[in-house]
Amino acid sequence: MAPLFSIITVTYNAEAVIIPTLNSVKAQSFSDFEYIVVDGLSSDNTIKLVNEANINNIKIISEKDNGIYDAMNKAIAIAKGEYLIFLNAGDSFSEIDTLHTIADTAKRTHADIVYGQTQLVNDNREVIGMRHLTAPARLHFKSFRHGMVVCHQAFIARRKIAKEYDMSYRFSADYEWCLRCLRQSKKNSYCGNTIINFLAGGTTAKNHRESLKERFRIMRKYYGTIPTILYHISFIPRFIFRKNKGL
Repeated sequence: MAPLFSIITVTYNAEAVIIPTLNSVKAQSFSDFEYIVVDGLSSDNTIKLVNEANINNIKIISEKDNGIYDAMNKAIAIAKGEYLIFLNAGDSFSEIDTLHTIADTAKRTHADIVYGQTQLVNDNREVIGMRHLTAPARLHFKSFRHGMVVCHQAFIARRKIAKEYDMSYRFSADYEWCLRCLRQSKKNSYCGNTIINFLAGGTTAKNHRESLKERFRIMRKYYGTIPTILYHISFIPRFIFRKNKGL
């Protein structure tokens, strides 16, 4: 039988951050999953650490790719799970029972998308706060006009509605992917928990300006030009607040 979940981790020279991710996957009390690691041909000890983790039902691809979304597309192509979970190197499940919680929600509600909250951690795995956008109790396609209100890692989509990432977006293809999933989803279920520890920093954070430009283009495509401009005007108080807080 196919596993319930395909947990996917994309890596490239991630030896400094990968161990908490591997430990988190291995420690889960729910075991009905496959673990897919797609590595961009790392030159450090990433693959050595992945192998040493000795995680059951693991698939490893290590070859050159065209970036993180190309690697994610490779994972989607071989995934067998009913649902996809993208857990980046450095990120982790918040508790050892997190996967069990997600599974209970998925089985009970038969949702196409299951989602939860995300908290930020630093390099020492200390919680430094909740993500600045809070996942809503009820999620629908229009929810994402306010930004990526659900973190990509906390957005678990049924594989049959999850198509490939659009490689024309370098930094925000995950946002566009979530929108396409939401368009196809018949039911979205909130699991009511913080489910992901998100390592502060990363590709999008380091390329924040370019990411915002891409998101603006994506929002125009899906929500229209005038609504997108109005939404961005409404973002100004939030931006000022975060800037004053140093976030």
